Amino acid sequence: MTTLKHLPGVPGASTPSAPFKTEATWTNWGGNQSATPAFTIRPRNEQEALDAVRFAIREGLPVRAAGSGHSSSPLVQTGGVLMDMSGLAGITGTDRAARSARALAGTTINAFGDTLWEQGLALSNQGDIDKQQIAGALATSTHGSGKDLGSFSSNLRWVKLINGYGEIVEVGESQLRELRAAQVALGTLGLFLEVELAVTDRYYLQEQITYPAWEETVSSWQSDIDSNRHYSFLWCPEDGSCELLDLPGAPGMSMAGRSYTKRYNIAEIPDENSISAVEGARLDRAYRIYPGGFTTQFHELEYFVRSEDGLVAVEAIQDLIRSKHPEQKYPVEVRWVKADEAYMSQFQGRDSTVITLTTQPGTDYWQFFRDVDAVLQEFEPRAHWGKIHFMTRSRLERLYPELDTFLQVRREFDPRGIFLNDHTRALLG
Repeated sequence: MTTLKHLPGVPGASTPSAPFKTEATWTNWGGNQSATPAFTIRPRNEQEALDAVRFAIREGLPVRAAGSGHSSSPLVQTGGVLMDMSGLAGITGTDRAARSARALAGTTINAFGDTLWEQGLALSNQGDIDKQQIAGALATSTHGSGKDLGSFSSNLRWVKLINGYGEIVEVGESQLRELRAAQVALGTLGLFLEVELAVTDRYYLQEQITYPAWEETVSSWQSDIDSNRHYSFLWCPEDGSCELLDLPGAPGMSMAGRSYTKRYNIAEIPDENSISAVEGARLDRAYRIYPGGFTTQFHELEYFVRSEDGLVAVEAIQDLIRSKHPEQKYPVEVRWVKADEAYMSQFQGRDSTVITLTTQPGTDYWQFFRDVDAVLQEFEPRAHWGKIHFMTRSRLERLYPELDTFLQVRREFDPRGIFLNDHTRALLG
């Protein structure tokens, strides 16, 4: 681990210099998680972030970071110091030859688009939502869909963070052990300040939206996965399922038992006069194509099974909904992600099929999600760290072969557990 600044002790004033509020309630986007920290601090620069962490260490207060609040799991909750990182945002550099970009931790995914494009670059993949801050997307291994494409975390090449000693440190590709821990860390190694991502040359995408019956989806299952850069679908239990996620249904036919299916492939165009906004067949810059729908609040559980188990796992969930939970109307979203090497990544060592279950805020979703968890156990599922899940330390020990290595690195960065909360301590403490 390379130390950028070694700062013995934690001197400073009794309160941080950044704007702060006391006992202000934080609530996530979906409305199912909230906390009232002793201090909410919004640093405007690196020094203010450092002052705030040192203040917390000196006062014996835990520290958690809040991004855009899109996580449904209890990752952010703390009674200590909550770091609102939205004031540390912006692209700080690009390298066309190296295909890399640096950004401050609070930079939202949608802020990368125009800036990278002007430099001839683009993110290699995104998900349906682009409002998350990049540090939060990395902490939870947020992803898009494409069997040859990894998550955001798989593209992390360098990070500057504040560790549990109140030091600013850098971790890069010359320190693979530490980097693979930092790529997916649930905010437990320290406070991210700035990151570098591998990016790619800019590209256009052609969209194709179709509405196949389930039999059609099954018959072309593997060919669709293999022959499209991005392939995903949302299977609809009922006719009105699509509208629950702000997606248009099939014109003139019932969506019950059908899938809202997305295929995106790279397109070559002579100039931007060829851009098309035709719904279901858009042609545009990649970062304008990815996001769509998903603007209303919801809660989610998202599990990952090995790609070869994908079809049978999805059909097991369909059977569960039909037989035991017919009240569940939301679509079941299915995607694919390439394996990576991050120790705590959901995709560590295995190509994965992603199965996402959604429920309405204000409803009691626990029994449904517990039943989903039980049905998928035979497939050794991993969970999205930012979604509702039932992972335990014992499950992690079975499912993550590099767990011990991650825990060693975590203790080296933060031996006193400054960056843990109740949720992460039970998993990784």
